[in-house]
Amino acid sequence: MTTKIAKIAVSAATYWIDKPYDYLIPEELQSAALPGVRVYVPFSKGNRLCEGIILSIADDSSYSGEKLKAIVRLLDETPILTEAQIKLALFMRDRFFCTVYDAVKAILPAGLWFNDQGERRAKDKMLPMIRLAVSAEEASEAMETKRRAVQQARILEILCSFEALPLHDVLTHADASRPAVKELEKQGLVELYEREVFRRPEVYSDELLPLPQLNPAQDKVYHGIRELADSGKAAAALLFGVTGSGKTSVYIHLIQTTLSKGKSAILLVPEIALTPQMLQTFSSYFGNQIAVLHSSLSVGERYDEWKRIRSGRAKLVIGTRSAVFAPVDDLGLLIIDEEQEESYKSENSPRYNTRDVAKYLCARAGCLLLLGSATPDISSRYYAETGRYAFFTLPERYNDMALPEVRIVDMKRELRRGNTGDISQPLREELQRNIERGEQSILFINRRGTHKLISCVSCGYTYRCPRCSVSLTYHSSNRRLICHYCGYSQRVDALCPDCGGELKYNGSGTQYIVEQLNELFPGVEVLRMDTDSVAPVGSHEALFDRFKKENIPIMVGTQMVTKGLNFENVTLVGVLSADQSLYAGDYRAGERTFSLITQVVGRSGRGTKPGRAVIQTYTPDNQIILQAAAQDYEAFYAAEMELRRLQNAPPICDLIAVTASGLVEEQVLRTAHYIADWMRNVSTDIPGVSVMGPAPLSVLKINNRYRYRVNIACHADSAMRRRIAQVVMECSTDKRFKGVSVYADNDPVE
Repeated sequence: MTTKIAKIAVSAATYWIDKPYDYLIPEELQSAALPGVRVYVPFSKGNRLCEGIILSIADDSSYSGEKLKAIVRLLDETPILTEAQIKLALFMRDRFFCTVYDAVKAILPAGLWFNDQGERRAKDKMLPMIRLAVSAEEASEAMETKRRAVQQARILEILCSFEALPLHDVLTHADASRPAVKELEKQGLVELYEREVFRRPEVYSDELLPLPQLNPAQDKVYHGIRELADSGKAAAALLFGVTGSGKTSVYIHLIQTTLSKGKSAILLVPEIALTPQMLQTFSSYFGNQIAVLHSSLSVGERYDEWKRIRSGRAKLVIGTRSAVFAPVDDLGLLIIDEEQEESYKSENSPRYNTRDVAKYLCARAGCLLLLGSATPDISSRYYAETGRYAFFTLPERYNDMALPEVRIVDMKRELRRGNTGDISQPLREELQRNIERGEQSILFINRRGTHKLISCVSCGYTYRCPRCSVSLTYHSSNRRLICHYCGYSQRVDALCPDCGGELKYNGSGTQYIVEQLNELFPGVEVLRMDTDSVAPVGSHEALFDRFKKENIPIMVGTQMVTKGLNFENVTLVGVLSADQSLYAGDYRAGERTFSLITQVVGRSGRGTKPGRAVIQTYTPDNQIILQAAAQDYEAFYAAEMELRRLQNAPPICDLIAVTASGLVEEQVLRTAHYIADWMRNVSTDIPGVSVMGPAPLSVLKINNRYRYRVNIACHADSAMRRRIAQVVMECSTDKRFKGVSVYADNDPVE
């Protein structure tokens, strides 16, 4: 028989030794050993068993098979990866500096992987069923002979009216026990079997609604994008629409057109908080054709949704970042809503950007990638300007309502007037008006907890995390100081632990804002929306439902409240600390601030009532804040592009970061210096390459690990990526850098 050799990606292979390894396929496994099947193989000198996945198979009749190790056993009966997904994993390895197996783990749902006992984390859910094993006439005759066996007679009577029913339901309605069923089965009158059922999140189950009516501006955009999609060629388009312009209605029509052709569609949203609203909206038009994928689902739910997609039962996928890997058949449209959001970038290996994966998928499928936003990513807007993307705009709100009237409040003036609180007098007055009218308000502050830090008025002592280079944040709900990076917590002291002096509480978070509002408006309910408040409830959806259905007057929240939410009775938005993200120390600080302010202001006045917004700032003349207040994206874009050209920052060039981290700062810094010097030496022959650093990250130490980074501004072609991969591998294998982890990242968000 011909010798068969499998090329296998091995889970135990680290990045610097990651490659397809050759393994012999035993004769008894050759029929089932196919590309995309996971296997157990011996690896390394110790031949310890580890997982692998078959990438390809080759015949080699001349190979003796003496030196190759053999596959021990198969872990899957059928391939869990398609050929296209294997190619995607290989693309991710080259583009995102990760191993093939890291990419595979990102592509597949957690339920397919195995636990420590060797069992799959999610099993197929089977429902016990019962049906007649004879005709209804024969069952009716049998009922006559079972007048004394009342339970058996009732079971037969129910089954005569139905083809099959869940066993539990039959036992309940017949008030019968399992022995009665066993007796009927023994007599050959009924048969028991199992049917697979899917664990699913709750979706809209009423009659489907007609598609929403498009206004002339939306209709023009729809037909323009549809013409691009109908070309049958891979393409990308940017849809820039002001908040409330009705981009979602355009998405719905485009998806309907795609599904009507028998193709599949994927819609991505940046936050889990948006998924319930999106799901409710889209399921009212597309019903059970929808599958939803996000991290709040249970392992079983995600696994079952994955199976529905793969089998073709679901043709429309809605979800967060990881939903881009949904195993759809014949992709026809991929939409990324709020495409500028940083949550589309993975911060753990593989450090992929969803946009890059989406571009690859659409290029392979020959379909359209549509990016939508009210504040597009600067790079996306630049690509639209230079012709790489088609460009469509919705400059007006759908209901012809004006954009919110915005007022900028100078908090320095408030301090001079003696107001030391976080709620300015103008904002307080606007909140009071809304309460009297029965209208709702949203306040945004991008910090959870009660106080940013606690310090001693005598000696200046502050509570610092012992494992991270940050201050601890005080949470009044449990009277504890907590590190928001590593989770360390401790009790707060009555007096300064250093000198015994008085402690002062500085800075404000969502908890403290709620306390101030309770003092200003006694008896008025205030809802808090942040990761601390969501955890006890179990979902964002529960809190948003309460806010809407109970008409709670005020909601205070972090970034969760800034985008995608549509509450018709919200007529006031307050931005409490507009300056906070302006000075983050990275080239995206201005873009991040503009987007946050613009998005949260856009939550106001989305119904029939006019909206207002109050922006509180210590720098009222800052151009970015003024542009965000005016919702003037084009002016912001023009100014930001001038700055990017001066900085030689994306999109003028690509940016790749190489980060070193470890327990000993001196070793980490020495490694980072070596990386910078190495990259400068190998880049002397390449024009336009700039090596910057090393420099500490904005938070130098997290969980006792120091972090330094080297930034490389360049044209990130395959040759440059190979050089960067080479220095990562060298630092990971050289004994001089033992104890230091090194990784590369495309266009990092930190």
